[in-house]
Amino acid sequence: MINFNYETEFILEQEEAIATWISSVITSENKNEGEINYIFCDDDYLHRMNVEHLGHDTLTDIISFDYCVGNELNGDVFISIERVAENAVDFNVTFNDELKRVLVHGVLHYCGYKDKTEADELLMRSKEDEKLALFHVEQ
Repeated sequence: MINFNYETEFILEQEEAIATWISSVITSENKNEGEINYIFCDDDYLHRMNVEHLGHDTLTDIISFDYCVGNELNGDVFISIERVAENAVDFNVTFNDELKRVLVHGVLHYCGYKDKTEADELLMRSKEDEKLALFHVEQ
């Protein structure tokens, strides 16, 4: 089950469509969907988590905690809406496109993709692009 939680004023549009898409990403990677919680927050909230849980005194757009068991994906994905908005400007993309990239990035980590080395980062970006192409909203 995909859950959306809010620690800020932001409310995700199209929750059902996003959840269906994330589920399809999981299936496309031959994984099983467990419980994945997305928590939307601000910079201060995520910075505190970064310092307390990871020992990193930096701002970030996403932190994911992996609770996967075997092939079943479970975890908590914390997303700073402020970072997503700033990154959208920096990367010259829409807020919604950057948000979808971050949403899928978290679940791709649970699928086993990393982004610490240049080669890993290239593969992660390729996978993000592939999975972003799976997102469709009925008009």
